[in-house]
Amino acid sequence: QVQLQESGPGLVKPSQTPSLTCTVFGDSITTNYYYYVWIRQPPGKGLEWMGAIGYDGSTYYGPSLETRTAIFRDTSKNHVILQLNSVPPEDTAVYYCASDSYGRAWRGVYKYLEVWGQGTLFTVSS
Repeated sequence: QVQLQESGPGLVKPSQTPSLTCTVFGDSITTNYYYYVWIRQPPGKGLEWMGAIGYDGSTYYGPSLETRTAIFRDTSKNHVILQLNSVPPEDTAVYYCASDSYGRAWRGVYKYLEVWGQGTLFTVSS
């Protein structure tokens, strides 16, 4: 199984466009049939499925954030990247990267995700 490690800027101001990175260890992100999912959990709230990218580069987004979110990858660094556009304070959350090796990265479904990173706290504040 892979190991995942999230990293990000920690604290940003509203309206900025930051990126969070998931570094994948143990296998290439292009290996069949891995999918990598970004999930977040705001303080005191439940998990929110944000989007996913597959081994073939295909991307899928959750409906509530689709217009402000981009997920892409850097295969040379084995990174999966989440970009958030024009962030409001409501984007403050712990952000997780998770993976499944059988292509089961379905929107809002978490039980098949085999590996999770430890999460990174991302705060939007002026």
